[in-house]
Amino acid sequence: MTQLSTNNLALVKGNVESNVEQYAQYLTFSVGKEQLAINISEVKEIIEINHITHVPMTPDYIRGVIHLRGNVVPVVDLSARLSNTICTITKLTCIILVEINTGSSIQQIGMIVDQVEEIIEISNNDTKPPPGFGGEINVDFIQAMGKIDDNFIILLEVSKILSTKELSQLTSLSNAELTDDINKI
Repeated sequence: MTQLSTNNLALVKGNVESNVEQYAQYLTFSVGKEQLAINISEVKEIIEINHITHVPMTPDYIRGVIHLRGNVVPVVDLSARLSNTICTITKLTCIILVEINTGSSIQQIGMIVDQVEEIIEISNNDTKPPPGFGGEINVDFIQAMGKIDDNFIILLEVSKILSTKELSQLTSLSNAELTDDINKI
């Protein structure tokens, strides 16, 4: 009978681990006619749309801010950000709350989506890198393409939906709104 050395055992173990199919869970939602998803670990909360306070002189994709448990949270219209079409608010429209590391702080951001659909599992073997469209088209916000049956779903990279400059503007916006609220007290 052949004995396995420590090196051979580690090699066998590594091969077994690399052959194990790993899955990740994603929250799927629709924005316009597109079905998109983000890793469930990035979702902090899903909330109904109540009152969004518009902030003057902000880009169209910034719908405004909401008050959430004492915090001022900027709200991004994902449809306006990704396709330049303002989202029409319906009974199914909601806000997905995420947190983004800006380097100097953690920024809470609400993303308006047309409808939250379901949580799905996608195997790592069923994810493909984002397509290359050439230097003119930015696809940094796409983490990967997830294959479900014969279709692809875009897996978003939440931290890259907005640029670093845009994130710092949102942080400033949140802080300014919070200061205004404190001054009103």
